[in-house]
Amino acid sequence: MFTHHHGCLGTGQWPWADIGRGFDQHVLACVLARALKEVGAGGTTATEATGLSRAELRDLLSRDFPAIAIDAFALEEASDPDPSLEEELLRSLLLANARPGDPAGACFAKIIARRAMRNDHLWQDLGLSNRADLSRLLSKHFPRLAVGNTQNMKWKKYFYRKLCEAEGFSLCAAPNCEQCNDFENCFGTEEGASRI
Repeated sequence: MFTHHHGCLGTGQWPWADIGRGFDQHVLACVLARALKEVGAGGTTATEATGLSRAELRDLLSRDFPAIAIDAFALEEASDPDPSLEEELLRSLLLANARPGDPAGACFAKIIARRAMRNDHLWQDLGLSNRADLSRLLSKHFPRLAVGNTQNMKWKKYFYRKLCEAEGFSLCAAPNCEQCNDFENCFGTEEGASRI
């Protein structure tokens, strides 16, 4: 008999009960593939790569990806992640804008905040194929935040702008984006190859 799952992506009794769950699993598969690549290259652990605790990662793998050998993630060698202040602020911003009653939002908030600390475009840091997939993920789980990006600003830049606004100061010296000398840095195209 099917049972309720608890954890960062809990679902109902039936696997097909959650419309759109396939997209979430696609995103998670991309993130996990990117994490495995980084773990294989050395210098990081699966928990450090994803921002999830060992228990959260173990639950996610056993529930959503039972065919993947959990040993590949070397969880016994990993400790729970220790987020920086910057990561905590970003996670809090995401959680404050998460869709109410959406357990996946909490999980994705941790993953997105952790992966945003990387150097590429956020969609690349997550292992996604393009920016559109990231926009879809954010619209689905963080709609209040996503709807505010009316000018299609790069997502990391947009997050930091929102964090600065919350603290009462401006990230930019220009009175508005159209008068900024660095417009392309915030709004330019996000082209490039997927990192997986």
